Amino acid sequence: MAAAMGSVGEEERNVMAFHRLIDEGFSGGNLSVVDEVCAEDHIEHQDGFNPPDRQGVKQGIAFLHRLSPDIAVTVEDVMARGDKVWARLRARGTHSGDILGGPTGRAFDITGMDVCRFRDGRVVEHWGVPDRFAQMQQLGIVPGA
Repeated sequence: MAAAMGSVGEEERNVMAFHRLIDEGFSGGNLSVVDEVCAEDHIEHQDGFNPPDRQGVKQGIAFLHRLSPDIAVTVEDVMARGDKVWARLRARGTHSGDILGGPTGRAFDITGMDVCRFRDGRVVEHWGVPDRFAQMQQLGIVPGA
């Protein structure tokens, strides 16, 4: 049973790799960290990341930084068990990019949930669910509640 759950060292290594992807990649805009943290055969399950691989993750990060150059993504909660890392994230920024209908100048503050599966310390699969509807409401793209 213990071998199936993974060692504490493996879980800590996976959490550290996840933090790098969020801190350096999604917050910092460093696209090269994707190649360092995600496996070559990475499978991306989050809608909007096309193609559904490492290249799609890089394009997703670049899109977010065009939408909101001041974007800050933080890990609010994280846990690991075996080869999986689960996290609750928070993304904040200002819509100043000329996409999604042009810059609104409005701020957004949304949450999201991520699950990553790791192999040898690298992400091989990712499922992400950001609250895009709340983001669109906050940006005035769709009517608020």
